[in-house]
Amino acid sequence: MPYEEAAPGIADIAVGEPDPRAAPARAGYAPDGADTAVVRRVLDGEVDAFAELVRRHGVRVGRTVARHIPYQQREEVVQDTWVRAFQSLHGFQLGTRFVDWVTGIAVRASYDYWRQHYRRREVTESALGEGHREWVESVGASQSAEIFGDQVRRAEARELLDYALARVSPEDRMVISLVHLEGLSAEEAARRLGWSAVNVKVRAHRTRRKMRRLIEDWLGQEGGR
Repeated sequence: MPYEEAAPGIADIAVGEPDPRAAPARAGYAPDGADTAVVRRVLDGEVDAFAELVRRHGVRVGRTVARHIPYQQREEVVQDTWVRAFQSLHGFQLGTRFVDWVTGIAVRASYDYWRQHYRRREVTESALGEGHREWVESVGASQSAEIFGDQVRRAEARELLDYALARVSPEDRMVISLVHLEGLSAEEAARRLGWSAVNVKVRAHRTRRKMRRLIEDWLGQEGGR
C-alpha cells in the first residue's frame, strides 16, 4: 500500500521543512488537547484527519530523523515513522503528548534503519547524521587537546567518526546520538527507545569508552606512519 494511502498527508510534507498550511505559530507545537481531539477523530473513522497531525509535527519528526540518518535516506525514514504512527494509533494513550509519542517512533525507526544497515555492513564515510558531524566538530574545536591530543585537530573529522561508529552496534550508536549528541537525559532517551534507563546509562558509558579507545588507537596508527 502506498505511503500516502496508508497514512494520509505524508506525501504532502517535505522532510524537515515547514508546511505553510500548518496552523501553529511555531514548528512542532500544538496544544495537547488539540492533538488528542484529532487522534479521537481518526480513531472514530475520520482517517483523513491524520494529515493534520502530519502537518503540525512534520518538522519535528523530520529534524529528529535528520539527527540520526544520512541525507539520502531521511525521507524514507520519515515516511516510515508516520506509517508506523498511523498503524499504531490505536495504542496511543489519550492524554499523553502526541509530539513526544511520535518523536519516540521516529527515534525507533532510525534505530531500525541502522540495524538493517549494519547487517548489510554498508556503513560508509557519508553515512552520518547532522548530529554526528556536529559532535566531531565540537571534539576538534574544544576537546581535542584534553582528550585526544593535537592529532585530533589534524584528523579528518568525518573519517574519524565513521571509523568509530562503524565499530559499535546499532544500539550503542543510537544511545550515543541521543545522550551525547542531543544531550537527552538517560530517562528521556530510554522513553524514546522503549528501553530501561539503566540500560541506556550502561550503554552510554561503555560506548563512550569504546569509541575513545578506537579513536585513540586509530590516531596512534596514523601517527606511526
